[in-house]
This record gives sequence, C-alpha cells and structure tokens, in this order.
Amino acid sequence: MKRWYRVGFACYSVGVAVLCLAAEPTTIPPEDENPNAVRPTGVSPHRSSSKRTHHATAKHRESEEPIPTQTVPGSIPKTGASSVIVIDVHSGEVLYEKNPDQIRAPASTTKLLTGLIVAESGNLDRPVTVQQVDTLAEPVKLNIKPGDTYQRIDLLRALLVKSPNDVARCLARDNAGSIEAFAERMNQRAFALGARNSHFVNPNGLPDARQYSTARDLSTIARVAYANSTIRSIVCLPQLVFRYANGRTRELENTNQLLKRLPYCNGMKTGYTEAAGKCLIASGSRPGKDIIVVVLGDSHSGVWRDAGALLAWALWNPSAG
Repeated sequence: MKRWYRVGFACYSVGVAVLCLAAEPTTIPPEDENPNAVRPTGVSPHRSSSKRTHHATAKHRESEEPIPTQTVPGSIPKTGASSVIVIDVHSGEVLYEKNPDQIRAPASTTKLLTGLIVAESGNLDRPVTVQQVDTLAEPVKLNIKPGDTYQRIDLLRALLVKSPNDVARCLARDNAGSIEAFAERMNQRAFALGARNSHFVNPNGLPDARQYSTARDLSTIARVAYANSTIRSIVCLPQLVFRYANGRTRELENTNQLLKRLPYCNGMKTGYTEAAGKCLIASGSRPGKDIIVVVLGDSHSGVWRDAGALLAWALWNPSAG
C-alpha cells in the first residue's frame, strides 16, 4: 500500500486526507481513504506502463509545490474559446467569465453528468450485460459486445477516462431502462443542481439540436461531480487497463492531456464535435485551493493552452479569489 499511496498522491488534493475527490478522449483510491469504494475487476492498482513518470511526478510534488509560468501575476489569460468560466470549488465564487450563459453544444462533457448519475445510483459492483441497442453509437466506441457482462464500476471508469459512446449508452440503459428515460433523469438532476439553461436527450453528447448547455451550467454540474468521491477517483487517472469479457486487455489513455502536462491538474472531462468545437472541463488543486475551469468552443491546440493558463492563474494569483 505504501508504494500505491505514493503513486496516487500526485492525483489527490492535499488537505482532504489525500483524497482524490476533485478534463476525450490509474487507480482507485486506497481503501483507508474511501472505504465504500468498489475496486474494479481486471485492474491491478500496483502496475502501470508509465509508473516511473508518475513516481517522479509524485516525488516532485511532495518535495516542492510547482509554480506555473504560463501567466503574468495578476493578469487574466487571454483565451480563444467562445465561452469560459472559472470557479472556486469551495465557495462557488465565479473568478472569471466570458460568455458563460451562451447556449452551446456540450459534446462529451455531457458524460460527466452521465457518470455522476450512475455514481450516485450506487451498486457499482453490480454486473451489467451489454445489449445490442447499447452498441448503436459512433464514432468513438470501446466495442463492447452484446451478451458481454461487466461491473458498473469498470464501465464507469472507461466512460470518464476514454469517453466511448457505446459505454455511455450501456450505462444509461442499465440505469434507467432506456436512453429516453435516462435523458429525463439527466434533465431532472441538472435542474435540481441549478443548471437551468441545459437540456439533454442522450448520455454521450453526440450532436443533437435539442441537446445544449452553457459554461455556467457545466461548471455547476462539475462542482457537484468534484465532490463525489467515486467520480473524482476516476477523472484524475492518466490511464487505466480495461479488461474485456473475453479476457483481452486494452490500455485506455485519458483524453484529458492536461493530466500529463500539468501536475496540479486532477480531472475532469473533454469533449469535441464539429458543432461544439473543442471543449474541456478541467479541475486543479493546490493546498487550500480547488478550481474548476470550463472552456467551450475552442480550437484543437488552444483548448489545452487556454484551460491550463486559466487553472494556473486561478490557483496561484492572489487576485483570483
């Protein structure tokens, strides 16, 4: 457990008992941190193809908190995104906003709400049998097969790390009986959280004129997801090993590139369609401060630069809250 603890430490927020609670395209927290967590099947918490990198990052963060250089102290980074919001997780205070209420296609950032509903429903060790209707999704798929059985937690982790659309459909149908019924749950949960300018018709964010949200609404959803221990223990994973029902394994790399670029980033969910542009909900933490950034309608290269600079600004500049 000591070796596992060191690797996981870089992912967890200091001051919350080292708990990783906290952005398409590995590890479950130790049992003593989250006694109710369900350990997924087919994944060894002690093995990683990039364990040397994670170990070095963990040692660096333990010895010295990194100081970012992306921003000039006190200045708000300029961004190319259409819609942006930056919030303080603890207080909910808006630190910066740019067209935060602009109605936009959320793309796969939608899956953060999908994952939240599944996590809140519990019974994550329950087996889920894939049905033919679950596989009717393009273009990003994990290619799970009808008749295959998985634990909910395994599918949930794959959903939030690699963002497969077939997995989203499978979890939604398992949770509510149908995609339509799950969409209704999504709308009810979003409204209850205070996300009043959003509407969902599918669990994966594939293009639909009836599906929309705003940066402000997504930050509201993300703030609740950040407080969910199951969600936060997943979105911080740089990669995971998924075991198919036939025993074959596949390493899934997190679509959130900031997890490997910035040691203070600890989640949450990416998104992209032609209609939505590049989208990212990113979270970051340093002692005493937790930040969520939502960037919608950005470019392929700009989304990482913009979200990373905003995280650094909000975490290290006294003027940001």
